[in-house]
Amino acid sequence: MPATKARKNGGDTDEKIRARNIREILKAATEIFSRKGFDGARIAEIAEASGLPKANVYYYFSSKEEIYRAVIEHLIEGWDDAFAHISVDREPQDAIRSYVAAKLSYTRRNVIESRLFANEIIRGAQFLSRKDRQHMRTITDEKVKVIEDWIAAGKLRPVDPRHLFIMLWSATQFYADFEPLACDALHTTKLKGVDYAHAAETISETVLRGLLPAGQI
Repeated sequence: MPATKARKNGGDTDEKIRARNIREILKAATEIFSRKGFDGARIAEIAEASGLPKANVYYYFSSKEEIYRAVIEHLIEGWDDAFAHISVDREPQDAIRSYVAAKLSYTRRNVIESRLFANEIIRGAQFLSRKDRQHMRTITDEKVKVIEDWIAAGKLRPVDPRHLFIMLWSATQFYADFEPLACDALHTTKLKGVDYAHAAETISETVLRGLLPAGQI
């Protein structure tokens, strides 16, 4: 095998190992932070739960705070992926349905992460960096412009886009952040995929009936 190809293959393997280790560290850290909070969590616990030596954790992250911030950044990236459905080149009905479904799907797959973020905000967003907050404002502003364009084109009834998004965030986060209450309301002990599917349909239908011009839903 040529040396350049061998080096490339070795590099690919190293990157896969790095990605896997970081993924395991963040997964373990999310669970521990959610139970013990930032102050109660210890690097040694995160290392043990991730199946890696403590030294390896410090190899990838310089501090507990850096791990915590990385967990928050991962959640924001997931929300960005869902928000990508709100695009001016799509029809509002399709875009809003897709966004709601994607947001609920991400929340369902990352319940602990979602609750950790909610607790962080309730505690004053101490570890939500200025860069992250500016990023979230910028993305929201971009999506507000999409809603405004749809309204100007007569595709949606007039609505305050920012309050619309706050309402959608609230509705889609409730199922993870307040699962015991959702379970009580639905007379179940644990939310299942069908519950999230019904939630997506109900939220989308309710919102779109208020937003779309007559005869478009």
